[in-house]
Amino acid sequence: MSLHHFFLDDQVIAEETQAEFALRLAADDRKHAKVLRLGAGEHISVVDAARDYFECEVVSADSGDIVVRIAQRLEAPADEPNVILIQGLAKGDKMDDIVRHATEIGIAGFVPLSCSRSVVKLDEKRKASKTQRWRAIAKSAAMQSGRLSVPEVCDPMTVSQAAAFLKNATAVLVCWEECPATSTIAGALASAFAECGVVDPRDARIAVVVGPEGGLSAEEVDTLTEGSRAWPVTLGPSILRTETAGVVAPALVMYECGGMGNGKR
Repeated sequence: MSLHHFFLDDQVIAEETQAEFALRLAADDRKHAKVLRLGAGEHISVVDAARDYFECEVVSADSGDIVVRIAQRLEAPADEPNVILIQGLAKGDKMDDIVRHATEIGIAGFVPLSCSRSVVKLDEKRKASKTQRWRAIAKSAAMQSGRLSVPEVCDPMTVSQAAAFLKNATAVLVCWEECPATSTIAGALASAFAECGVVDPRDARIAVVVGPEGGLSAEEVDTLTEGSRAWPVTLGPSILRTETAGVVAPALVMYECGGMGNGKR
């Protein structure tokens, strides 16, 4: 049975001097813990501000604070490939679902992308509220799936802003349905790693770009791939919905780099 999972933003457990101590949870996590009705003797997993990983036994949770003792220090799973998803703004609840599922598979970051064919148009006020919502969803998904970190969710960017943001990436893979079948993810990664001298894919920073419902325009693809180590790639003969591609594409990249249980390095 998996343990309920919590993150500590400003508390390092190794610095605690008492055998029993209170967890300094964020306000939303305190509410979550209250809903769980944790009781004495239950065990939870905790990732602290130093990214150390512990199993803790609940001593008490009656006063609103969760007081715990360390049951054991857990061994962190091997590092996953560092994959960032650049996702075209999608309508309805699709963005929520993409953030949630992409977090579960282990993306390191998420950049909402405003494209010419995006149905959704966000003003500054809506950008702020949406970004806050996506950050909350990413944190909740990381807690639910037992990730050791919460992916960074950036403010929405234009295509030109995203191109500048990605200029130092090891590889930028732009998913485009008009690519030939030979423009594969594996081929693009092999070229990028050879150019950069990457031996272990976990040392790479890889960006995956997925367009909105209407896809990316040719001009946008040109902008995103005009730098070095940037390629348009295919996801196969089927045209995927944006909410499908936003999960499948980073998962394929992570698997190719030895993540998602592949184990290949």
